Amino acid sequence: MFIVAGINGFTQLCVYANPVSPDEPMSQVTSVSQLQDVQPTDWAFQSLQSLVERYGCISGYPDANYRPNRALTRYEFAAGLNACLDRVNELIGTATSDLTRREDLATLQKLQAEFGAELKTLRGRVDVLEAHNTQLQANQFSPITKLSGLAIVGIQGRSNNRGDVAPRDGIKDTQDAGTNVNVINLTQLYLTSQFSPSSFLVTGLLASGGTTAPRFNNNVSRNDVLLGYEFPTNNSLIINDLHYHQLVTKNLGIMVGTSGVDMTRAFRGPNRVENAATGSVSLFAQRNPILNTGFGQGGVALDWQFSKRASIQALYSSFDPGNPRKGSGLFDGNTTTGVQLLLTPTDSVDVSLYYVNNYSSDGCLLDFVGDECLTATNPSTGKKLPLQTNAVGATVNWQISPRITLGAWGGYTKSNIPGRSGNVETTNYMVFMNFPDLFKQGNLGGIYIGQPPKITSSNLPTGNNVPDFINTGLGRAGGQPGTTTQIEAFYRFQVTDNISITPAIIHILEPGHSPSSDPVTIGILRSTFIF
Repeated sequence: MFIVAGINGFTQLCVYANPVSPDEPMSQVTSVSQLQDVQPTDWAFQSLQSLVERYGCISGYPDANYRPNRALTRYEFAAGLNACLDRVNELIGTATSDLTRREDLATLQKLQAEFGAELKTLRGRVDVLEAHNTQLQANQFSPITKLSGLAIVGIQGRSNNRGDVAPRDGIKDTQDAGTNVNVINLTQLYLTSQFSPSSFLVTGLLASGGTTAPRFNNNVSRNDVLLGYEFPTNNSLIINDLHYHQLVTKNLGIMVGTSGVDMTRAFRGPNRVENAATGSVSLFAQRNPILNTGFGQGGVALDWQFSKRASIQALYSSFDPGNPRKGSGLFDGNTTTGVQLLLTPTDSVDVSLYYVNNYSSDGCLLDFVGDECLTATNPSTGKKLPLQTNAVGATVNWQISPRITLGAWGGYTKSNIPGRSGNVETTNYMVFMNFPDLFKQGNLGGIYIGQPPKITSSNLPTGNNVPDFINTGLGRAGGQPGTTTQIEAFYRFQVTDNISITPAIIHILEPGHSPSSDPVTIGILRSTFIF
């Protein structure tokens, strides 16, 4: 930068510093005292002060320095001269020409003539830059693919326990063979390809190994201690996400794809810390199991924000859309249709209401929690019959304070075998509290207590009712004899912005809705790296 001033009748050119580089923008100063490296004893201090206070065309570096001893080229001098000329013209145009002295104008006219070629070149360059800037703003987006992902390593083990397994006769007849400490690892990579400001493609790659293993090795009991990051692929890499997003209008977006099109991704969750990598640890505590129904893969979904505090999400998906066999495709296989109304009546309260319709070819809802298979294997045919299910549920989340959140959900399903009499009903619920920034900013605590899906009544044709099939093998009408209650507590330590460690404990009463089975306690230590 420079100053130009008339001192004792002589034209003085005071060279102070080169203009900054593009990554070092200067800012206008209003007082010489803002420039740390300009002292009152400097020979040009008064001239510099005059230009700052009278004309306001002096700038400094972001570090509050002026760098007065740096040399500059004629073009750089011309650039500064042009700034002062613009400022003088502005003052004249606003009827403040009395601030501009005649000798200053004469000096500026001489400099303008001396540097006429450079000023003309600079102004031409400015015009070109403005044209380029306009073009860039009109076409500022370019396709780009970004990589993100996470890695989870969990160590877990459960207490010794015995169960009253089929037949359930009040006798603890089977020892849990999966109580050894084991390791589960999961790596998830996301490639997000942005095609325009309103469209992008997500490709997800996943590899995982290890499992908590079922508590009992038989064809009836399920693994009721599944963790949220269990997705065993035998450490083989699979594509578990492949879907395209398009913002159709300002308030309407759609998602379509062949993998990962499910309610977990398409529906916005009221629980603001819902995450198997950094939130609660069990699969059941992630969300209402109704929203896992169908384990959707391919399909289409939409999200419509029809008002400031209300939106609707809807989805149609198929479990195995790429299977060409009859009864396994996009429209004639395991299919799920869901719709959710999400409301935010106040800044601290979120409420969602949802309805799900599912067709299952084997009577299993594929939510992997509690009573998910609702028809037993028919002993006369050796097969499970299909099931049509209607489900409703609601979730509420209330942020009582920045550090305390209270929430709950409940769900109900009613299913029937197409063309046959009778139906089977299930219920589930969860009450939870989250504690953001507990003890330290970035940490998170949580307590979750709930009942996984339970068959409360089943009057399907004899031979197809799960509760009595487990008890007697006859499959007569009736509901589960007991009620499972799951209690989960966790605390996430945020070690760095990318790394967290979460110890957790899960205690299950009457596992498998079997009142005679021992309770089960699971200890977990989950470590997560996110990038």
